[in-house]
Amino acid sequence: MLLQNKVAIITGSGRGIGAAAAKLFAAHGAKVVINDLDPKPAEEVVKQIEALGGTAISVCGDVTTDGLIEELIGQTVDQFGGIDILVNNAGYTWDGMIHKMTDDQWDAMLAIHLTTPFKLIRAAIPYMRDVAKKEIDANGATKARKIVNVSSTTGTRGNIGQVNYSAGKAGVIGMTKTLAKEWGAFNIQVNAVAFGFIETRLTQSDSVGDATERDGQRVKLGMPDKVRDSIFAQIPMKRPGTVDEAAGALLFFASDLSNYVSGQVLEVAGGW
Repeated sequence: MLLQNKVAIITGSGRGIGAAAAKLFAAHGAKVVINDLDPKPAEEVVKQIEALGGTAISVCGDVTTDGLIEELIGQTVDQFGGIDILVNNAGYTWDGMIHKMTDDQWDAMLAIHLTTPFKLIRAAIPYMRDVAKKEIDANGATKARKIVNVSSTTGTRGNIGQVNYSAGKAGVIGMTKTLAKEWGAFNIQVNAVAFGFIETRLTQSDSVGDATERDGQRVKLGMPDKVRDSIFAQIPMKRPGTVDEAAGALLFFASDLSNYVSGQVLEVAGGW
């Protein structure tokens, strides 16, 4: 029970890596706040957690909007009294070569992958940094709190057709390293996980036809089969990672096992 009585917010946790992390965190004793753009899958994750004896609520909506950020933080504190863990996981891809990329594509990726984590962390300051400071002033010490930002190997290495996504995912690494320095004195560890090829809606075959909608525009999700095959050929383990394997890395950074680990970027990519 690595997260007994901890309160964890996980954005984008109605599906994929976020949902797997939510269920894993709950299994380790955390009270989990599920967030997703779509209410139906988020509520299903809550039901699955509750069926196994865990505790979870859902606060659904678009985290790129300030109103939803305030609601997410507010409901978490109202329901559970504080915030111990914030996992900035929400995101999607909107690919294109730079000579064809629109301003909308560029702005959307920076909004979800960089600006939203910044705003969420800033909104959590009264319940993470400020609370820790008061505890230190009163007792000389404070418990560990955690921020885990989800990056990508596209952010650490770049990737053809993803200049917007790679910029957002690289930016969140810079933010992670800076916050680790700013908040280390408050016993808040800030780390990032850079996922490689994990089997999710973003990496499945685009022939599935899955999509998301942003500001009235339909954004196709997935990869061409030839791209998927070329990636498989480069992975020493010769397979994609599972969402459960991905969630394990998030659990490590969310737990007390990582209390002296901060400002780090862990690539979870099967040796790629």
